[in-house]
Amino acid sequence: MRLVFAGTPAVAVPTLRLLADRHEIVAVVTRPDAPLGRKRVLTPSPVAAVAAELGLNIIKAARLDAEATERIAALEPELGVIVAYGGLVREPLLSTPERGWINLHFSLLPAWRGAAPVQRALIAGDAELGASVFQLVEELDAGDVYASRAFDVPADATADAALEALAAAGAPLTAEVVDTIAGGTAHAQPQVGAVTLAPKLSLEDGLLEFTRPLEEVYARFRGVTGEPGAHTSIDGARLKILEASPADDVEPLAPGAIAGTKNSVLIGTATVPLSVTRVQPAGKPAMAAADWWRGRREGESTVVGS
Repeated sequence: MRLVFAGTPAVAVPTLRLLADRHEIVAVVTRPDAPLGRKRVLTPSPVAAVAAELGLNIIKAARLDAEATERIAALEPELGVIVAYGGLVREPLLSTPERGWINLHFSLLPAWRGAAPVQRALIAGDAELGASVFQLVEELDAGDVYASRAFDVPADATADAALEALAAAGAPLTAEVVDTIAGGTAHAQPQVGAVTLAPKLSLEDGLLEFTRPLEEVYARFRGVTGEPGAHTSIDGARLKILEASPADDVEPLAPGAIAGTKNSVLIGTATVPLSVTRVQPAGKPAMAAADWWRGRREGESTVVGS
């Protein structure tokens, strides 16, 4: 079929590559180049980079407005496929492709509708993640579902690792749905069950509260790693926590209290300490947590959140 594909981050790339092998991609819609790195160099999105590699027509648009709609309509696509584009598809663009749009969403709909389904699921302690391909409608992530697949969550999986795995698994799921639509055998079912929402995470969502039990602290750490990132504060300065895991066979510590070991730093919670192995202090590069702790000056705080 003649497809228009919309996506921006790396998680959309596996689906784009697979569809480009099996169908005609008349255009790839992605967000404009963004400043990255310390020097703020304008850089194409991961989807734009791959589309250029594949020699595909690229439409860079911050919003799917009238201009973008006109450019897409001129290409007469039969179906639109969207994976994490970063913007809403509204009428008249929603009805511009002959068969509308389908969306690969990284949740078991109707659970976790919204921008951060994997992150919110991990924070909530879900033991199962999933991917769903559904018909895009104007209501947020509410369309009928063509296919979905559940996956068990490894106990130590962070959001970035889980998203990478789901992106790989979601690509063939989406391609199968596109093939059935092309063959006239596709069938979508209305969503059934309780609706939960997954709004975009803010920087504040990454704050670890060590007065909570370890299970909750670690769930939040996993859910916000890599974006927006886990953090706490010490002596009023932000400390990013890059790598951590539940501590084994150690004595409890008071919530927020820190104890150094040979290879890590232990931070007390309401139950078992969190073992932190890599951190990034404010204004400094990432480093081993044990090195950071050994390098602190006498008299500095030994309690996070202070």
